[in-house]
Amino acid sequence: MSTVNTSTVNTWQNRTVLVTGAEGFIGSTLVDLLVGLGANVRAFVHYKPYAEKGFLAHLIGHPQVEMLSGDVRDAGRVSDAVAGCDTVFHLAALIGIPYSYDSPGAYVQTNVVGTENIAEACRRHSVRRLVHTSTSEVYGTALTAPISEQHPLQPQSPYSASKIGADMMALSHWHAFELPVTVVRPFNTYGPRQSARAVIPTILAQLHAGVREIKLGSLTPTRDFTYVTDTARGFLAVAECDRALGEVVNLGTGRETAIGDLAEALIAASGREASVVVDPARLRPSGSEVERLLSDNTRAREWAGWEPEVSLEEGLKRTSAWVEENLALFAPTRYQV
Repeated sequence: MSTVNTSTVNTWQNRTVLVTGAEGFIGSTLVDLLVGLGANVRAFVHYKPYAEKGFLAHLIGHPQVEMLSGDVRDAGRVSDAVAGCDTVFHLAALIGIPYSYDSPGAYVQTNVVGTENIAEACRRHSVRRLVHTSTSEVYGTALTAPISEQHPLQPQSPYSASKIGADMMALSHWHAFELPVTVVRPFNTYGPRQSARAVIPTILAQLHAGVREIKLGSLTPTRDFTYVTDTARGFLAVAECDRALGEVVNLGTGRETAIGDLAEALIAASGREASVVVDPARLRPSGSEVERLLSDNTRAREWAGWEPEVSLEEGLKRTSAWVEENLALFAPTRYQV
Protein backbone atom coordinates (compact mmCIF):
# COMPACT_ATOMS: atom_id res chain seq x y z
CA MET A 1 0.00 0.00 0.00
CA SER A 2 1.08 3.58 -0.58
CA THR A 3 2.19 5.77 2.29
CA VAL A 4 0.36 8.98 3.22
CA ASN A 5 2.15 11.97 4.70
CA THR A 6 0.82 14.02 7.61
CA SER A 7 -0.16 17.01 5.49
CA THR A 8 -2.37 14.82 3.32
CA VAL A 9 -4.03 13.33 6.41
CA ASN A 10 -4.78 16.81 7.77
CA THR A 11 -6.17 17.85 4.39
CA TRP A 12 -9.04 15.31 4.42
CA GLN A 13 -9.72 14.96 8.14
CA ASN A 14 -13.44 15.51 8.91
CA ARG A 15 -14.33 16.68 5.41
CA THR A 16 -17.63 15.48 3.95
CA VAL A 17 -16.91 13.86 0.60
CA LEU A 18 -19.29 12.30 -1.94
CA VAL A 19 -18.07 9.41 -4.12
CA THR A 20 -20.42 8.28 -6.91
CA GLY A 21 -19.93 4.78 -8.22
CA ALA A 22 -18.56 4.08 -4.75
CA GLU A 23 -19.26 0.35 -4.79
CA GLY A 24 -17.10 -0.26 -7.85
CA PHE A 25 -13.45 -1.08 -8.46
CA ILE A 26 -11.81 2.35 -8.31
CA GLY A 27 -14.62 3.93 -6.31
CA SER A 28 -14.38 1.49 -3.39
CA THR A 29 -10.58 1.83 -3.33
CA LEU A 30 -10.97 5.62 -3.18
CA VAL A 31 -13.53 5.29 -0.36
CA ASP A 32 -11.13 3.09 1.63
CA LEU A 33 -8.36 5.65 1.17
CA LEU A 34 -10.57 8.57 2.21
CA VAL A 35 -11.80 6.74 5.31
CA GLY A 36 -8.19 6.03 6.26
CA LEU A 37 -7.46 9.74 5.93
CA GLY A 38 -10.27 10.69 8.30
CA ALA A 39 -12.88 11.91 5.80
CA ASN A 40 -16.61 11.47 6.26
CA VAL A 41 -17.64 9.67 3.08
CA ARG A 42 -21.07 9.70 1.50
CA ALA A 43 -21.01 6.62 -0.75
CA PHE A 44 -23.49 6.92 -3.63
CA VAL A 45 -24.20 3.42 -4.94
CA HIS A 46 -26.46 2.22 -7.75
CA TYR A 47 -29.78 1.09 -6.31
CA LYS A 48 -30.41 -2.66 -6.34
CA PRO A 49 -33.49 -4.23 -4.75
CA TYR A 50 -31.32 -6.85 -3.03
CA ALA A 51 -29.25 -4.10 -1.34
CA GLU A 52 -25.93 -5.19 -2.81
CA LYS A 53 -23.13 -2.77 -1.82
CA GLY A 54 -20.38 -4.33 -3.96
CA PHE A 55 -16.92 -3.86 -2.53
CA LEU A 56 -18.23 -1.58 0.24
CA ALA A 57 -19.84 -4.40 2.24
CA HIS A 58 -17.01 -4.22 4.80
CA LEU A 59 -17.90 -0.58 5.52
CA ILE A 60 -21.61 -1.05 6.23
CA GLY A 61 -22.22 0.56 9.63
CA HIS A 62 -18.86 2.33 9.68
CA PRO A 63 -19.19 5.67 11.56
CA GLN A 64 -17.43 7.61 8.77
CA VAL A 65 -19.45 6.14 5.90
CA GLU A 66 -23.01 6.96 4.86
CA MET A 67 -24.45 4.68 2.17
CA LEU A 68 -26.90 6.29 -0.28
CA SER A 69 -28.61 4.26 -2.99
CA GLY A 70 -29.71 5.97 -6.17
CA ASP A 71 -29.06 6.58 -9.85
CA VAL A 72 -27.11 9.45 -11.37
CA ARG A 73 -29.87 9.80 -13.97
CA ASP A 74 -32.19 10.98 -11.17
CA ALA A 75 -31.43 14.70 -10.74
CA GLY A 76 -33.37 15.01 -7.48
CA ARG A 77 -31.61 12.11 -5.81
CA VAL A 78 -28.25 13.41 -7.02
CA SER A 79 -28.98 16.84 -5.56
CA ASP A 80 -29.82 15.29 -2.20
CA ALA A 81 -26.54 13.35 -2.26
CA VAL A 82 -24.42 16.41 -3.09
CA ALA A 83 -25.97 18.73 -0.48
CA GLY A 84 -23.51 19.58 2.28
CA CYS A 85 -20.46 18.03 0.61
CA ASP A 86 -17.08 19.74 0.40
CA THR A 87 -15.74 17.60 -2.47
CA VAL A 88 -17.44 15.35 -5.04
CA PHE A 89 -15.62 12.54 -6.85
CA HIS A 90 -17.81 11.48 -9.77
CA LEU A 91 -16.94 7.94 -10.86
CA ALA A 92 -20.39 6.48 -11.63
CA ALA A 93 -20.59 5.42 -15.28
CA LEU A 94 -21.36 2.61 -17.67
CA ILE A 95 -17.88 1.43 -18.62
CA GLY A 96 -17.95 -1.82 -20.62
CA ILE A 97 -16.89 -1.17 -24.21
CA PRO A 98 -18.46 -4.30 -25.82
CA TYR A 99 -21.89 -3.59 -24.29
CA SER A 100 -21.80 -0.04 -25.64
CA TYR A 101 -22.09 -1.49 -29.16
CA ASP A 102 -25.42 -3.06 -28.16
CA SER A 103 -26.89 -0.29 -26.02
CA PRO A 104 -25.34 3.10 -26.86
CA GLY A 105 -28.37 5.03 -25.62
CA ALA A 106 -27.90 3.71 -22.11
CA TYR A 107 -24.34 5.09 -22.13
CA VAL A 108 -25.55 8.53 -23.16
CA GLN A 109 -28.15 8.57 -20.38
CA THR A 110 -25.84 7.41 -17.60
CA ASN A 111 -22.58 9.01 -18.66
CA VAL A 112 -23.66 12.31 -20.24
CA VAL A 113 -26.99 13.05 -18.56
CA GLY A 114 -25.68 11.67 -15.27
CA THR A 115 -22.69 14.00 -15.41
CA GLU A 116 -24.95 16.96 -16.16
CA ASN A 117 -26.99 16.11 -13.06
CA ILE A 118 -23.83 15.91 -10.93
CA ALA A 119 -22.45 19.20 -12.26
CA GLU A 120 -25.74 21.04 -11.75
CA ALA A 121 -26.05 19.72 -8.20
CA CYS A 122 -22.48 20.78 -7.41
CA ARG A 123 -23.22 24.26 -8.74
CA ARG A 124 -26.47 24.50 -6.77
CA HIS A 125 -24.83 23.44 -3.52
CA SER A 126 -21.56 25.39 -4.02
CA VAL A 127 -19.15 22.48 -3.55
CA ARG A 128 -15.48 23.29 -3.12
CA ARG A 129 -14.35 20.88 -5.86
CA LEU A 130 -15.82 18.42 -8.36
CA VAL A 131 -13.45 15.78 -9.74
CA HIS A 132 -14.99 14.15 -12.81
CA THR A 133 -13.66 10.80 -14.04
CA SER A 134 -12.79 10.43 -17.72
CA THR A 135 -10.90 7.61 -19.48
CA SER A 136 -7.90 7.29 -21.78
CA GLU A 137 -10.27 5.63 -24.30
CA VAL A 138 -11.41 9.11 -25.35
CA TYR A 139 -8.07 9.62 -27.10
CA GLY A 140 -8.51 6.61 -29.39
CA THR A 141 -5.42 5.21 -31.06
CA ALA A 142 -2.48 7.49 -30.34
CA LEU A 143 -1.64 9.93 -33.15
CA THR A 144 1.37 11.08 -31.14
CA ALA A 145 2.91 9.44 -28.09
CA PRO A 146 3.11 9.86 -25.21
CA ILE A 147 -0.44 11.21 -25.17
CA SER A 148 -0.83 14.64 -23.59
CA GLU A 149 -4.12 16.22 -22.58
CA GLN A 150 -4.08 18.24 -25.84
CA HIS A 151 -4.26 15.07 -27.96
CA PRO A 152 -7.33 15.01 -30.26
CA LEU A 153 -10.34 13.12 -28.95
CA GLN A 154 -11.41 10.19 -31.15
CA PRO A 155 -14.71 8.40 -30.45
CA GLN A 156 -13.81 4.88 -31.57
CA SER A 157 -16.67 3.28 -29.60
CA PRO A 158 -20.04 4.46 -28.29
CA TYR A 159 -18.51 4.19 -24.81
CA SER A 160 -15.69 6.60 -25.64
CA ALA A 161 -18.13 8.95 -27.37
CA SER A 162 -20.30 9.07 -24.25
CA LYS A 163 -17.28 9.80 -22.07
CA ILE A 164 -16.17 12.60 -24.40
CA GLY A 165 -19.65 14.06 -24.06
CA ALA A 166 -19.50 13.71 -20.28
CA ASP A 167 -16.10 15.40 -20.10
CA MET A 168 -17.30 18.32 -22.21
CA MET A 169 -20.44 18.65 -20.10
CA ALA A 170 -18.33 18.86 -16.93
CA LEU A 171 -15.91 21.39 -18.42
CA SER A 172 -18.74 23.50 -19.84
CA HIS A 173 -19.80 24.19 -16.27
CA TRP A 174 -16.35 25.64 -15.57
CA HIS A 175 -16.52 27.94 -18.58
CA ALA A 176 -20.18 28.91 -18.25
CA PHE A 177 -20.65 28.95 -14.46
CA GLU A 178 -17.12 28.86 -12.95
CA LEU A 179 -17.88 25.52 -11.32
CA PRO A 180 -14.62 24.35 -9.67
CA VAL A 181 -14.22 21.14 -11.67
CA THR A 182 -11.24 19.09 -12.82
CA VAL A 183 -11.39 16.17 -15.26
CA VAL A 184 -9.15 13.24 -14.29
CA ARG A 185 -8.25 10.86 -17.12
CA PRO A 186 -6.92 7.51 -15.82
CA PHE A 187 -5.00 5.18 -18.10
CA ASN A 188 -6.00 1.50 -17.73
CA THR A 189 -6.28 1.16 -13.99
CA TYR A 190 -5.93 -2.41 -12.68
CA GLY A 191 -5.68 -4.23 -9.36
CA PRO A 192 -7.76 -6.06 -6.74
CA ARG A 193 -11.57 -5.76 -7.15
CA GLN A 194 -11.47 -5.27 -10.92
CA SER A 195 -14.11 -7.26 -12.80
CA ALA A 196 -13.61 -9.88 -15.50
CA ARG A 197 -14.67 -7.22 -18.00
CA ALA A 198 -11.00 -6.10 -18.03
CA VAL A 199 -8.05 -7.92 -19.55
CA ILE A 200 -5.88 -8.50 -16.45
CA PRO A 201 -8.50 -10.25 -14.28
CA THR A 202 -9.72 -12.11 -17.38
CA ILE A 203 -6.27 -13.63 -17.88
CA LEU A 204 -5.65 -14.29 -14.19
CA ALA A 205 -9.04 -15.95 -13.65
CA GLN A 206 -8.33 -18.34 -16.51
CA LEU A 207 -4.86 -19.09 -15.18
CA HIS A 208 -5.94 -19.76 -11.60
CA ALA A 209 -8.81 -21.93 -12.84
CA GLY A 210 -6.21 -24.18 -14.46
CA VAL A 211 -6.95 -23.20 -18.07
CA ARG A 212 -3.97 -24.06 -20.25
CA GLU A 213 -5.09 -22.05 -23.30
CA ILE A 214 -5.71 -18.37 -22.51
CA LYS A 215 -8.29 -16.76 -24.81
CA LEU A 216 -7.81 -13.07 -25.62
CA GLY A 217 -8.70 -10.50 -28.24
CA SER A 218 -5.99 -8.69 -30.20
CA LEU A 219 -2.50 -9.15 -28.73
CA THR A 220 -0.81 -6.17 -30.37
CA PRO A 221 -2.46 -3.10 -28.74
CA THR A 222 -0.42 -1.42 -26.03
CA ARG A 223 -1.74 0.03 -22.79
CA ASP A 224 -0.42 2.14 -19.91
CA PHE A 225 -1.35 0.16 -16.77
CA THR A 226 -1.72 2.03 -13.46
CA TYR A 227 -2.24 0.26 -10.13
CA VAL A 228 -5.52 1.15 -8.47
CA THR A 229 -4.12 2.70 -5.28
CA ASP A 230 -1.94 4.98 -7.41
CA THR A 231 -5.02 6.08 -9.36
CA ALA A 232 -6.94 6.74 -6.13
CA ARG A 233 -4.04 8.82 -4.75
CA GLY A 234 -4.08 10.76 -8.00
CA PHE A 235 -7.73 11.67 -7.50
CA LEU A 236 -6.92 13.13 -4.08
CA ALA A 237 -3.88 15.01 -5.36
CA VAL A 238 -5.80 16.61 -8.20
CA ALA A 239 -8.68 17.54 -5.88
CA GLU A 240 -6.22 19.75 -3.95
CA CYS A 241 -4.58 21.30 -7.04
CA ASP A 242 -5.92 24.75 -7.95
CA ARG A 243 -3.82 24.75 -11.14
CA ALA A 244 -6.01 21.89 -12.41
CA LEU A 245 -9.29 23.82 -12.19
CA GLY A 246 -11.07 23.76 -15.54
CA GLU A 247 -8.42 21.39 -16.92
CA VAL A 248 -7.87 17.74 -17.79
CA VAL A 249 -5.17 15.76 -15.97
CA ASN A 250 -3.86 12.37 -17.14
CA LEU A 251 -3.10 9.65 -14.58
CA GLY A 252 -0.75 7.11 -16.11
CA THR A 253 2.71 5.67 -15.60
CA GLY A 254 4.29 6.63 -18.91
CA ARG A 255 5.08 2.96 -19.62
CA GLU A 256 3.31 0.95 -22.34
CA THR A 257 2.88 -2.81 -22.50
CA ALA A 258 1.50 -4.89 -25.38
CA ILE A 259 -1.38 -7.19 -24.45
CA GLY A 260 0.60 -10.22 -25.63
CA ASP A 261 3.54 -9.27 -23.42
CA LEU A 262 1.14 -8.58 -20.54
CA ALA A 263 -0.26 -12.09 -20.86
CA GLU A 264 3.24 -13.57 -20.58
CA ALA A 265 3.97 -11.41 -17.51
CA LEU A 266 0.73 -12.60 -15.90
CA ILE A 267 1.57 -16.23 -16.57
CA ALA A 268 4.87 -15.65 -14.79
CA ALA A 269 3.24 -13.73 -11.90
CA SER A 270 0.68 -16.52 -11.37
CA GLY A 271 3.23 -19.31 -11.42
CA ARG A 272 1.05 -21.24 -13.90
CA GLU A 273 1.74 -22.71 -17.32
CA ALA A 274 -0.35 -21.76 -20.33
CA SER A 275 -0.30 -20.62 -23.94
CA VAL A 276 -2.16 -17.66 -25.46
CA VAL A 277 -4.62 -17.82 -28.37
CA VAL A 278 -6.75 -15.18 -30.08
CA ASP A 279 -10.51 -15.65 -29.61
CA PRO A 280 -12.45 -14.01 -32.51
CA ALA A 281 -15.40 -13.32 -30.18
CA ARG A 282 -13.15 -11.00 -28.15
CA LEU A 283 -11.96 -8.90 -31.09
CA ARG A 284 -13.35 -5.38 -31.37
CA PRO A 285 -15.14 -4.33 -34.58
CA SER A 286 -12.90 -3.05 -37.37
CA GLY A 287 -11.99 0.60 -36.76
CA SER A 288 -12.90 0.42 -33.07
CA GLU A 289 -9.74 -1.14 -31.61
CA VAL A 290 -7.48 1.39 -29.88
CA GLU A 291 -3.99 0.29 -30.86
CA ARG A 292 -1.84 2.41 -28.54
CA LEU A 293 -2.32 4.24 -25.25
CA LEU A 294 0.68 5.79 -23.49
CA SER A 295 0.29 8.59 -20.97
CA ASP A 296 2.10 11.87 -20.69
CA ASN A 297 1.66 12.46 -16.95
CA THR A 298 3.53 15.78 -16.79
CA ARG A 299 0.55 17.72 -15.45
CA ALA A 300 -0.11 15.21 -12.66
CA ARG A 301 3.55 15.27 -11.64
CA GLU A 302 4.26 18.99 -11.96
CA TRP A 303 0.87 20.46 -11.01
CA ALA A 304 -0.33 18.00 -8.36
CA GLY A 305 2.90 16.37 -7.16
CA TRP A 306 1.62 12.88 -8.04
CA GLU A 307 3.87 9.96 -8.95
CA PRO A 308 2.91 6.30 -9.44
CA GLU A 309 4.42 4.17 -6.67
CA VAL A 310 3.55 0.55 -7.58
CA SER A 311 5.52 -1.02 -10.43
CA LEU A 312 3.72 -3.16 -13.00
CA GLU A 313 5.55 -6.26 -11.82
CA GLU A 314 4.56 -5.73 -8.18
CA GLY A 315 1.02 -4.75 -9.11
CA LEU A 316 0.53 -7.89 -11.17
CA LYS A 317 1.71 -10.05 -8.27
CA ARG A 318 -0.74 -8.38 -5.88
CA THR A 319 -3.59 -8.68 -8.36
CA SER A 320 -2.79 -12.33 -9.09
CA ALA A 321 -2.94 -13.15 -5.38
CA TRP A 322 -6.29 -11.38 -5.03
CA VAL A 323 -7.85 -13.13 -8.04
CA GLU A 324 -6.65 -16.52 -6.79
CA GLU A 325 -8.17 -15.83 -3.37
CA ASN A 326 -11.46 -14.62 -4.89
CA LEU A 327 -11.76 -16.97 -7.86
CA ALA A 328 -15.40 -17.69 -6.99
CA LEU A 329 -16.25 -14.17 -8.20
CA PHE A 330 -15.21 -15.07 -11.75
CA ALA A 331 -16.48 -17.33 -14.54
CA PRO A 332 -13.13 -18.04 -16.24
CA THR A 333 -14.50 -19.81 -19.34
CA ARG A 334 -17.16 -17.17 -20.13
CA TYR A 335 -16.44 -13.98 -22.08
CA GLN A 336 -17.67 -11.13 -19.85
CA VAL A 337 -18.84 -8.04 -21.79
